Amino acid sequence: MDMATQRNEQPASSGAEDRRRQRRRRIRNTILAILAVPALIWLVLYITKGRFLKGPFETIVGRLTNREVKVGGDFQLYFAPWRIKFYAERFTIANPAWATQRYLFRADRLDTRIAPLSLIFGKRRLYWLDLVNGAVDLEWNREHTRNSWTFSEKKGGKRLEFPRIDVATVRGTTVRYLDPRMRVLANLKVDDIRSQDARIGHAVGVNGTGMIRETPFRVTAQLLSPDATANRGRNELVARAWAANNVVDVSGTLPSIAEIENVPLATRARGRNLAELLGIIGVVMPDTRRYAIRSQMVKDGEVYRFTRLGGTVGRSDVAGVLTVTNGNRVHLDSTIRTRNLDIIDAASIIGYNPDIVEAQGVVAAAAATGSGPRKLIPDSDLPVEKLRAFDADLKWSIGAVKSRRVPISDVEMTLDLERGRLALSPLSFAMARGNVATDIVFDTRQRPSAVSYDVRLAPTPMGRLLAGWGVEEAGTSGTIKGRVELAGRGDSFADSLATARGRIAFVMPQGTLWTRNVQLAELDIGTFVQKMFAGKLKKPVEINCGLIAFTVRGGIAAADPILIDTTKNVIVGRGGFSFRTEAIDLAVRADAKKFSLFSGQSPVGLGGYFSAPAMDVISPQLVGRAGVGLGLSLVASPLAGVLAFVDVGDAKSAACGPVLGGATAAAQRTTKGEARDDVGRGTTAKDEKGRDKPGKEQRKKFLGIF
Repeated sequence: MDMATQRNEQPASSGAEDRRRQRRRRIRNTILAILAVPALIWLVLYITKGRFLKGPFETIVGRLTNREVKVGGDFQLYFAPWRIKFYAERFTIANPAWATQRYLFRADRLDTRIAPLSLIFGKRRLYWLDLVNGAVDLEWNREHTRNSWTFSEKKGGKRLEFPRIDVATVRGTTVRYLDPRMRVLANLKVDDIRSQDARIGHAVGVNGTGMIRETPFRVTAQLLSPDATANRGRNELVARAWAANNVVDVSGTLPSIAEIENVPLATRARGRNLAELLGIIGVVMPDTRRYAIRSQMVKDGEVYRFTRLGGTVGRSDVAGVLTVTNGNRVHLDSTIRTRNLDIIDAASIIGYNPDIVEAQGVVAAAAATGSGPRKLIPDSDLPVEKLRAFDADLKWSIGAVKSRRVPISDVEMTLDLERGRLALSPLSFAMARGNVATDIVFDTRQRPSAVSYDVRLAPTPMGRLLAGWGVEEAGTSGTIKGRVELAGRGDSFADSLATARGRIAFVMPQGTLWTRNVQLAELDIGTFVQKMFAGKLKKPVEINCGLIAFTVRGGIAAADPILIDTTKNVIVGRGGFSFRTEAIDLAVRADAKKFSLFSGQSPVGLGGYFSAPAMDVISPQLVGRAGVGLGLSLVASPLAGVLAFVDVGDAKSAACGPVLGGATAAAQRTTKGEARDDVGRGTTAKDEKGRDKPGKEQRKKFLGIF
């Protein structure tokens, strides 16, 4: 019984052992198979260099990047021995269909060793890289919604990322950048790069040329921290660009090599003319003298903000902020502060070149704009098409204007440009303790431009206003106020004023006026001579009221009227001036209210041009009186000769109501309510008396026009 039992147990034990051995063999074979397959794959790849994977590689990578990927020459992809070797000749990655260039990236040769696990975990790593004649094309589409380096047709797609590279040799690399909205094209060449242990060591240089709008430029840049850049760290960048006689420096730290959004960059610009700098982006402004400006620039999408702006333009300081929005239309929004504005720098506001003003004078500056000889009004046309291409809002505050003659301060200017309508409104400033408010509009949407001028002078002390022209502030209590309202057509100041219509009026309320030759101001030659020989003037001129007014028709301004009533005289003027030719033809005379001995009583002529006015004191009438006086002296006696220069003093005092109201000549009255016959009829005729005389009733032509 025991023997039988033992025989039955031995087969059972032997079967279990067999099963264990079979299981071990299966496990062994499975492990060997698992090891053999990769080994076989490795062996096949190593022997063939993976060249047969060229087609699958192009297909798979093309699907991952949504681009066509091609290898035009030799291709290798295998483990050597444990690192992935990738080698490709004439390797290309296509651009999206909308791009202007066929390839985003192409290289004559790309040879690298890749850490296998980095393709699955963590940051991608290349043990070494040899790149020959690589070319990168970076483009934005016209709508600025997509770029070529984002590997997706959907917004927010994955962008190209740079791996960690331990050892690299990069030669002959070029980069092309195109932004149709900004109208920027740059062709850059990158210096050859050699790195070791993931460190490049020295700065990497970039240089190239390009075009921004229609302006060519060249640029140099240096990556001061290339090691951090190679490891996708922070990037210390400095760059300098030259364009249109300007030099622009940019420096800052970028989060990554291709990221400048919302990154503060220190910016400096200098050049001979700030208008040339802004002209690069299609913005029009008056010419300036040499400038040097610094700011901090931050790009936020289509918006470029320049804050902490400061520097000098000519001999004037500037500070403030500037925002440039590069949307469908360029828009500038700026707030500028100036402590001291040099008057020569201010000349550019009305169209003069300030460099010419400083070197040769205003007449030469006007001639440079196209004005004729001896002219002052600039004749340079506004760039109408360019003004229609962008919009602008500017607020400019100026503490003081450095001027030798007229003290100007507290300037506040608001400029609004919208689709070709340019408005300086309001433009206000303090002048000689008075205030001037101005509204000027150039509407280029109408052809030719519709231009309007409205200048208002608040009551201003004449002593301070005219101090540069011989008026003594001490002893002068008189004030002056006025308004200029003109409207014309033309694309320049000269053209718009040459066609202008409107009115110019300056009113002088009661006050005193003291000048060095005060009676010459009253234009009473006899009284002036007596005072001159009598010694120093003891009493200032006492003005009751005065009006200097002109009616403008077709660019011709006619005295309407010139009437100043003082305690001693009534001063009247005739004639006018022309905005067309800038010629002046005025005759001013003073009628005494009291008996005056040795009074010439002859009009003093004011002629010449705006640029060179001339005074003619010795008029034909005065010469005639001298002849009569000489004749009487010879025929009768010397005392009789004096009679030719006697003024009986019959001038009629002016009613100050119409004068102070700025009324026309037709509305002027004497103190007795009678219509005045000595102030003309609002034309340019210069008949000296204005009384009814056959053949002289305001018919004299002015410069052949009236």
